[in-house]
Amino acid sequence: DNTNLATASADDEGVISEKNWYAAGGGESGFVVPDPRDPEIIYSDAENMFARYDHRTQQDQDISPFPVDNSGHGAFELEHRFNWTSPLMLSPHNPDVIYAASEAVWKSTDHGNSWSLISGDLTRNDKSKQQPSGGELTKDITSVEYYDTIFALAESALQKGLLWVGTDDGLVQVTSDEGAHWTNVTPKTLPPWSAVSMIDPSPHDAKTAYLAVDRHKLDDISPYAWKTADGGQTWTSISAGLPQGAVVHAVREDPVKRGLLFAGTELGVFFSSDDGATWKSLQLNLPVAPVHDLLLKGDDLVVATHGRAFWILDNVTPLRQADAVSGDVVLFAPQKAYRLHYPDAVDRRRPVGENPLAGAMIDYGLKTAPKDELTIDILGADAKPVRHLSSTKTSKEVQPPEWPDQIVPNDMIAAKAGMNRLVWDMRMDDPTQIPGAFYSGSAPRGPLAPPGRYTVKLSVGGVTRTAPLDILVDPREPQAGPAIAEKISLAVTVEQDIDTLHKTVNAVRKARAELADALKVPKAPTAKILSVDRQLQAIEEQLMQVNMKGSEANLAFPGMLNEQYAGFAAALEDADTPPTAQHKAMYKKLRAGLDVQLALWEKLRAGPLADLRKPSVVQP
Repeated sequence: DNTNLATASADDEGVISEKNWYAAGGGESGFVVPDPRDPEIIYSDAENMFARYDHRTQQDQDISPFPVDNSGHGAFELEHRFNWTSPLMLSPHNPDVIYAASEAVWKSTDHGNSWSLISGDLTRNDKSKQQPSGGELTKDITSVEYYDTIFALAESALQKGLLWVGTDDGLVQVTSDEGAHWTNVTPKTLPPWSAVSMIDPSPHDAKTAYLAVDRHKLDDISPYAWKTADGGQTWTSISAGLPQGAVVHAVREDPVKRGLLFAGTELGVFFSSDDGATWKSLQLNLPVAPVHDLLLKGDDLVVATHGRAFWILDNVTPLRQADAVSGDVVLFAPQKAYRLHYPDAVDRRRPVGENPLAGAMIDYGLKTAPKDELTIDILGADAKPVRHLSSTKTSKEVQPPEWPDQIVPNDMIAAKAGMNRLVWDMRMDDPTQIPGAFYSGSAPRGPLAPPGRYTVKLSVGGVTRTAPLDILVDPREPQAGPAIAEKISLAVTVEQDIDTLHKTVNAVRKARAELADALKVPKAPTAKILSVDRQLQAIEEQLMQVNMKGSEANLAFPGMLNEQYAGFAAALEDADTPPTAQHKAMYKKLRAGLDVQLALWEKLRAGPLADLRKPSVVQP
């Protein structure tokens, strides 16, 4: 089920299209809740059995509110009714507080070592629906088929103690005082016996919440969803526009953009930019499968399908801005990007999820495909150019990939009608390249840009758009700014040397080609031409390994200045640390070697080569 993340684009309605989802794994479970303070601690449940797991000790502690095996008993005769995936959550206000649900709501303040009930039975408690299921010979009551249970439980992140409950028999209950008093706020238009599969309290308003309702067990596959803006006193249906068969399992509101909703349904993912008044498909390359839950994590949308893995839609910032921009050319404000050290090769053959493309994502929309070149320039804080990118040409020299997992760079940018996405690798402009040159790794690239505020400038057809872009330091190294600045200073100097070296090699090769043509001129001074050519050849062979035709050819043909510079530049991208004393010493040595060859080239260019280039001898 793994799907490669590819360049995203969108139709002219602003819906991101083409491949943009990528798989992140798969499986089936009950509730799994991490402790936000300690990633080594997770809480989980299956039926009425709850556990607290410590990954450090790999011990699984039973913290069940009612630890008994009810197999073989009909629900009607039980003291407490838990379902297969009984709700379990940590309070967003205090992770030491745990809530769970059966037919009632349970609360623990000591990590599950003790529990107390904070409600009575909040279901219909219809005994006729609680009889043993299955046939006379083989009962089907393994303790997970119970009815009249709480199916959805949520606490407002804005108001402590504001708890919402939804049952599998069609009731919605709410308390604003942590369970001291409960109120039945079931929507009047909610059909009886519906399963309330999820409640999402708004992250923007404590009185607002969203319901997702599932009636497929009653042979009703219509979509059902509601919204309240007054604490459940009144409800508005928000399912209009969802297709028949799109049974709604989850509705979530974007924590950044109020009224931007995402729905997980039996037919995939939909989104609404107008608080549920209308819906559009967000399926893209996501397999058509039931989506039972979804979550906004930062700028990414994460979904859990039933049987087709976890999937992530990276960077929903364009959706957050879609109703605030207009025009034939639109440049969306990019999300913040982190300056990280990404690998140049990733094993995609393992049975694991796919990472998003590495870099800063820049989204832009075009009403029509432009006839002329589209360019994007990244400008530094001083407005000086950092990177220039084009839709029609590239200056990058890409050698044939010789490793199966090598990432082959491409700096050509898209310019199609609709939405387009550029993933800038956060590198400065590449140095001039030597056509056909080989390296043990990638061809020399521009250094990684430092953290800071940049400006993205898009130009096409006489229209220019700009937007700010923030590149942040690796959050694991928050104090690394000065070290990065020192290393980048050396890296930029090295890149400038490489640029000079490459330009010199190209100029030497051009001169040798001229000399080869000059040999064809009648009465040409052959001996002098051959002498100058041998001197040029010697310079070229010191500047680069001319016999290197593969990434491991340096085993037979030692690396010269060009290959040594390339390896040294790569070494300076090791970490967010200052250059070592050895780095500084090695740079002086490389520069001294380059200066020798540059001096020889300049002496030859200004003297013997200039004489041969005179019109009477060699046409320039």
